[in-house]
Amino acid sequence: MNLHFDCTQCGKCCHDLKLPLTIDEAMAWAGRGGQVQLLCEAIPWIEQPAADDRQALYKAERSFPASSGSLSIRVVVILVAAFSGACPYLGADKRCGIYFERPAVCRIYPAEINPFVQIAPENKACPPEAWSEDQPLFLLDDTLVDADLRALIDVARKAAVTEVEARQRLCLALGINVASLANEGFVIHTPDPALFLSASSGPHVPGEDGTAWHIASNRRDTLGMLEAAGASGLGVAATDDPTAFEYLGFFPAS
Repeated sequence: MNLHFDCTQCGKCCHDLKLPLTIDEAMAWAGRGGQVQLLCEAIPWIEQPAADDRQALYKAERSFPASSGSLSIRVVVILVAAFSGACPYLGADKRCGIYFERPAVCRIYPAEINPFVQIAPENKACPPEAWSEDQPLFLLDDTLVDADLRALIDVARKAAVTEVEARQRLCLALGINVASLANEGFVIHTPDPALFLSASSGPHVPGEDGTAWHIASNRRDTLGMLEAAGASGLGVAATDDPTAFEYLGFFPAS
């Protein structure tokens, strides 16, 4: 597939986001007074995937082992900058106020970090004219033309792997032990920015993390399946205390 693209500086991609961050980027965001959230999901992990199961191995590299009840799981933690409306650093002229310090995902957009996700203009905030054929060639035979962009994506992919242990320690320091079931949604934890900074920069105390994780769901069938598998399921209802965590489900409650 070939695609043409150039940024039109419309600013549409800078609104209502949960913007994925590295730990260093999250610390910088929180240091400026921004809100950082942790999105957690749990993957049941009964056995090691086959060597040719690239998607499962990709998930394994970006998650840490844990347990929920008697069920072995792997937990994925995504750090995001959360904001409603315009990004706090988007100026009235649609220019980025932290352009030279902006997160890597902003530099990469509209390309994809996940190698299993194909670039689809219809899924992007960019207007149609950004993708017109009179724009520079962006994708040639499914390969990004810009070598610097390819290198930046490679760095981002490696960071997601090398930061796994640090994200596990961060959850431990913040007392986070609730995740969603993978592919059903996310559990969103919103720590106080000062507490997040303290937990991120605090000393690492070596030792085994024996955290018992709970898997939250808004679906009765899922909770029944988790119970049958020996996991610690946690039902989510509209009346649950939102200060503990937020549940972002992909399916209606049932």
